[in-house]
Amino acid sequence: MASAAEQLAANLNFSAFSKATELKKRIWFTLGALLVYRLGTYIPLPGIDPAALAQVFQQQQSGILGVFDMFAGGAVGRMAIFALAIMPYISASIIIQLMTSVSPHLAQLKKEGEQGRKQINQYTRYGTVVLATLQAYGIAIGLEGAGNVVNDPGIFFRATTVITLVGGTVFLMWLGEQITSRGVGNGISLIIFSGIVAELPRALAGTLELGRQGAISTAIILFLAVMVIAVIMGIVFVERAQRRLLVQYPKRQVGNKLYGGDSSHLPLKLNTAGVIPPIFASSLLLLPITIANFTAGQGPDWLNTVTALLGHGQPLYMAFYAAGIIFFAFFYTAIVFNPADTADNLKKYGGFIPGIRPGQRTAEYIDYVLTRLTVLGALYLTIVCLLPEILISQYSVPFYFGGTSLLIVVSVTMDTVSQVQSHLLAHQYEGLIKKSKLRGAKR
Repeated sequence: MASAAEQLAANLNFSAFSKATELKKRIWFTLGALLVYRLGTYIPLPGIDPAALAQVFQQQQSGILGVFDMFAGGAVGRMAIFALAIMPYISASIIIQLMTSVSPHLAQLKKEGEQGRKQINQYTRYGTVVLATLQAYGIAIGLEGAGNVVNDPGIFFRATTVITLVGGTVFLMWLGEQITSRGVGNGISLIIFSGIVAELPRALAGTLELGRQGAISTAIILFLAVMVIAVIMGIVFVERAQRRLLVQYPKRQVGNKLYGGDSSHLPLKLNTAGVIPPIFASSLLLLPITIANFTAGQGPDWLNTVTALLGHGQPLYMAFYAAGIIFFAFFYTAIVFNPADTADNLKKYGGFIPGIRPGQRTAEYIDYVLTRLTVLGALYLTIVCLLPEILISQYSVPFYFGGTSLLIVVSVTMDTVSQVQSHLLAHQYEGLIKKSKLRGAKR
């Protein structure tokens, strides 16, 4: 079976792609959905003065608004109907995942298979609406207090802003689910990916303009290009890295025949937490800067001092950023992967790791291996995110060349290509089955 799969994979080419009608429909649907999303990032909220908004955003783009604008594909800077993007859904998903470890009801739903997963998804949607409503109301209040951005402030503006932004987030949540089921790749990830990629040309043009003005030397731009390529290569290598634990199954007797024990592998990724740790760490650290910008320097002295110490490129910022990435790498890995459940499932189906007693000892061994892998994964995330961060702080390079954005782009690209290959393999298998049936009918 493995050799047949390898032979099919070797035969994947453009002709195979041209014959895969179902795959082409999925790709066209995905591109159409992403085009709808990009159009929505240019439709502004009603009652906003674009010139005043651009001036305010220019002053605050070094804070958390700059990070959110990167994830929203520039919609925050334009204060479009998709300004909240899909971030409330991601936050709600993470909160629900955290609650599954403390809530017996959610933990039981998680074990109930497809039906439980649907119920958890429904809770996630409710949480998305709640978080989006709170964030949208906060944005409305912030816009009213940010100078002359709002033409006619008041309860009507707040209501329309909340309804519009929450509606935009709910629509994107639905659109992401449609892409996942009817398109190619993970819909939510592709929405974030398309926003970052769409703004990359503008970020590149801005960087070259800084070089033309003399703000950045040619050597720095060349070094940036080499660093981006090196970071992408490192991300590809590490994201594909796995530690495979050998799992064996005992021999079993069916009737009068004795079947030999099978063996498989339990894959443990080097970076189980994905891109969540740097997102959380950067958001928490940029929060004081954003608050200080909103207060226009009129806040308490301690807030101004903390803001100065946590500025981009400052040693304290780098230290806290690295510590936050490492903490969230371990924390999120513990949430998404439970060694005890994995060991119980292996024991239930008769599987065991050679030399390790099934049950508690297997869970401890998996936890030991996973902890060592997470140490390497956390160090990898720290290096990938800190190196570009130095250039961002020292030479005003856009966020889009940061480690977080590159990590998202590369990871989503690899996942989407993998799914395209899976569809092509399935199409070729179907072709082989049809041919075999035709030959059998002729005989």
